[in-house]
Amino acid sequence: MASSSQSRCGSGSAASRLRNAASTFCSDSQPLLADIRKTVLMMKDIAVQLEKDNLPDKAKELEDAVIELVGLSELSVQFSSAVQAFANAYQPKEEFTNFNTLFEDELSRFKANQSSDVPKNPVVRQFKEAVWNVHHAGQPMPGEEQEDIVMTSIQSNILNITCPLSGKPVTELAEPVRRDVNGLAWLKAEDTCKSMRKMPVSVFMECRHIYEKKVIMQYLKSKQHQCPISGCPKILQADKLVQDPLLMIEIEEMRKMNRETDVEDYTMLNED
Repeated sequence: MASSSQSRCGSGSAASRLRNAASTFCSDSQPLLADIRKTVLMMKDIAVQLEKDNLPDKAKELEDAVIELVGLSELSVQFSSAVQAFANAYQPKEEFTNFNTLFEDELSRFKANQSSDVPKNPVVRQFKEAVWNVHHAGQPMPGEEQEDIVMTSIQSNILNITCPLSGKPVTELAEPVRRDVNGLAWLKAEDTCKSMRKMPVSVFMECRHIYEKKVIMQYLKSKQHQCPISGCPKILQADKLVQDPLLMIEIEEMRKMNRETDVEDYTMLNED
């Protein structure tokens, strides 16, 4: 009896260590993703200058490199998500566990539920648009319609442009936060039963809406836990709302886009 109890305890401990290791791995990958985003932004500025200097071939080489970097970034996100989902769904058993097969299954699920069209990624789209606008500002890029300019030029990796509680633009928030990307670290072992395997991957993807920290904490203290964005069913936890490495980069990118839009609007007004 004692042996059986010790076995269960050991299995539970192993599962806990696996989840902790997965969480650490996902956290460690975030600075890399932030560095990739910074590199892409720098490459965009260089490509714009190359286009101004009438060196389109060099700008195209940078575009190809950006597509490759963004593809690697997406693969890293899928890999990290699969590691986290795999670790939290793992249940120790008497028989041998084929970890490789289990992980490959999780990775395949995440890949199947995410777009693999890297050239249409918003980051790549913004790069192409910046270069195109050097000589063709206001004109649709090849393969696009005129009305697509408005829709695509404002695309961003930021999901909400204002805090749903304070009403302030995210670019003006004193301490912006969003859900920790290490999505499933908070799930308990008993929650990761076989029935969860039948759920769509979207259930496991975390809400990534942005809030003012002080206001969202007050909201959660009032015993409300669903994301305050209308239509978002995700549940929030106070200790999982953080300022991740990519957040400030993305907010600064949005500020830059807003400044460029303001300049364009001012120029058009002067021309009128």
